[in-house]
Amino acid sequence: MEETISLRDLFQVLRKRLWLIALIAIIAATISAVISFFILTPVYQTSTQILVNQAKSEQQLYDVGAVQTNVQLISTYNDIIKSPAVLDKVIDQLNLDSSAQGLGGKIQVTSSENSQVAQITVQDTNAKRATDIANATASVFQKEIPKIMNVDNVSILSKAELTASKSPVKPQPILNIAIALVVGLMVGVGLSFLLEYLDNTVKTEQDIENILDLPVMGVITNIKDVPKATNVQRPDMTARVSQRGETFGS
Repeated sequence: MEETISLRDLFQVLRKRLWLIALIAIIAATISAVISFFILTPVYQTSTQILVNQAKSEQQLYDVGAVQTNVQLISTYNDIIKSPAVLDKVIDQLNLDSSAQGLGGKIQVTSSENSQVAQITVQDTNAKRATDIANATASVFQKEIPKIMNVDNVSILSKAELTASKSPVKPQPILNIAIALVVGLMVGVGLSFLLEYLDNTVKTEQDIENILDLPVMGVITNIKDVPKATNVQRPDMTARVSQRGETFGS
């Protein structure tokens, strides 16, 4: 026997368990809001930019080959910035209670394609500390790169500002609540269909026809109990007996 489910049946299932879907979605959104606002620690982000460009004399013309070399060096500089040779000095300079590996996890170095500008981005739970780490990393790298690679082609293009990192970049409560709400709705819908699938009780005549593949000939409706009458005057049994006695005596 092939069982088919219409779109109307699906809507009926959702309508039947709408309270369950709404309840799960509200619980998920509430849990997400509590975690985002009261449990997760805000993380602040700030960044500074460095320019990789060899200083030129007045007689030196624009050299395309030198520019391309500087662009290729940026990928090498990205690794050097996050190396202990630079980060250990940043830790000593700022008196940070962290290792070079731990500090490197807070720093991200990025650059656009074919660009001589690299951006040092720092994330930390303290906005001022994030700003100090970004500026100190750029400054230490500028001083150390001539010793490491015997080149002097790095300059600081812009420093990190504390005002730019006042608002935390994560967590994002509104986004987290929206995601939790969608996930809660999906879980609620899935659970509703699962409960409906596991429910094998017979409720309607249509269920009988689907199971037995036979037409329903008749239906017995539920008969409610007739309420007992109150304050009903009973017949006078004494009078009836006396009348019957007189009849028998005549």
